[in-house]
Amino acid sequence: MQTTSQQYDVAISQCKDIFLKKMKDYGTAWRNLRPKSITDQIFIKAQRIKSIEEKGTQKIQDDIKGEYIGIINYCAIALMQLDLTNDARLELPFEEVENLYTKHLLVTKKLMEDKNHDYGEAWRDMRISSLTDLILMKIFRVKQIEDNNGKTIISEGVDANYMDMINYSVFALIRLGA
Repeated sequence: MQTTSQQYDVAISQCKDIFLKKMKDYGTAWRNLRPKSITDQIFIKAQRIKSIEEKGTQKIQDDIKGEYIGIINYCAIALMQLDLTNDARLELPFEEVENLYTKHLLVTKKLMEDKNHDYGEAWRDMRISSLTDLILMKIFRVKQIEDNNGKTIISEGVDANYMDMINYSVFALIRLGA
């Protein structure tokens, strides 16, 4: 059986492959997205998953795994946009974006490993629907922080919430057999 770290790497490899292929198709069109728009894209994907989970059916045949991959990739975009706040370029070189993606996902994986150590892999016994709900909760937290112009009194910032959403999505992908 693969370790969590190995399963994580497999899931992220799939996400990165899709992200980079889409970048070859579309370039860095996502550079035009404002932070609130990225948050709303993540919300749309998480809300679709919840809707399918609750209804038990779907009319559009895009699978739930694809939605979790989308959440991961939009969260990666959000983290990259935070890095690029003072960079006005709309088009970025492929290698630069690939390096930024890798950098942020390595930091996010390290966070997962630290939390996973402390929580004893509790996510393995959670329902996938609970992971979806946690992602939605994190989205609502980010929306509130955005509405407060990025200011928090005691809470972690939007970057930590994006990383948690990535990790919950990876856990869901692992549980779904991705």
